[in-house]
Amino acid sequence: MLEEPRSTYRWWLLALSATSGTFVMAVPFSSMPVLFKEISDDLGLSLVQIGTVWGMASLAGVFVSLIAGVLGDRFGTKRTVSTACLLIGITGAMRGLADSFLSLVLIMFVFGVVRAILPINLTRNLGLWFKGKNLGLANGVMGMGIGAGLMLGPLISASVLSPLLGGWRDVLFLYGIIPVILSVLWALYGREPYRVETLDEHSEESSIRQKLATVVRIKALWLIGFTLVFRMGGIIGMTGYLPLYLRGKGWVPARADGTLAAFYAVSTLFVIPLSSLSDKIGSRKAILIPATLVTLICLSLLPIADGIAVWVLLVVAGIFMDGFMAVMVTLLMETRNVKPAYSGVALGLVFTIAQLGGVLSPPLGNSFAGINPGLPFIFWAGLSVVAAILLLLIKETGWRASGTRKVRSVNGI
Repeated sequence: MLEEPRSTYRWWLLALSATSGTFVMAVPFSSMPVLFKEISDDLGLSLVQIGTVWGMASLAGVFVSLIAGVLGDRFGTKRTVSTACLLIGITGAMRGLADSFLSLVLIMFVFGVVRAILPINLTRNLGLWFKGKNLGLANGVMGMGIGAGLMLGPLISASVLSPLLGGWRDVLFLYGIIPVILSVLWALYGREPYRVETLDEHSEESSIRQKLATVVRIKALWLIGFTLVFRMGGIIGMTGYLPLYLRGKGWVPARADGTLAAFYAVSTLFVIPLSSLSDKIGSRKAILIPATLVTLICLSLLPIADGIAVWVLLVVAGIFMDGFMAVMVTLLMETRNVKPAYSGVALGLVFTIAQLGGVLSPPLGNSFAGINPGLPFIFWAGLSVVAAILLLLIKETGWRASGTRKVRSVNGI
């Protein structure tokens, strides 16, 4: 039975999406930085090689993100997300079979290919089910689920699960099981609202060529994509390097890994409040611009910080991490001319561009560590400067800019 877009069923789908964000998108991914010490000792990897491995998932996204959006528009949520979860579980577990730098790079690339399908299609589905004032909240809940997984991975992978299971390989095998279970749940319960499921797939509006031709002409999407190149580049580079940097300064492993977990934990706590605040005040950029500036300041100060100061900087930076992405995705979905039928392709285009930051930033940033261990943070702070400039060029989409809230109150709706 098909559902109305505003059916209570959408809250079940939101819960399933958030859970998938935690255990399929986030935990298998965020566990890697804290396992890199074991992996590098076992496989004999250099710091630049570790950065290359860390960037492989983003490289895959460059090639797959646009196709991922097309798949969602063409085949729907049920088949696309269920298949993606299954393949993420299989390829994620395969990382534990790597026996060299080359094999690990190749497996990480394949893992990144299938992983890139998930965020675009989960976001697309929420955009179809939640409209208006609830869209920011829905993206916030989704962001909270991802943030919980990003926190959990560093917190338990190296200090708890690796000693318990016997090493990094068995940890990755374990993380391959849960996505398979969620794949079954999506196969049973995943769906879209009737207005999309009943679309004539042979109509002009459902034509992939027509969608792509329409989307690439929306200049705002290109601005959003390049803003995310520099924003994601700084964040992904920092999170992949931080545990190794702190261990190199003499921090015990559990304490070094805990800083990254704290960064993600705070982000998880604030993602819904920030998303809801952007809905309430009717402005997306009022959240996005301060978030970028705070990240810039915190990254710039990390090289001279030690002890409690490191924790403070990461906690402050973490306040805006997932909140930024949730609000940015909301801005994207609200952008003029991004219709529901085009949403998958639009998200795919933006994420294709954005993934470039995650590819280039980790190995480039890590290479500066040979000059000075703190210099990579300065490099990533510089990326935030560019992101802040680009944000100023993006048009506001909140209700305050369009006057939507005022019109509704006058009409009594």
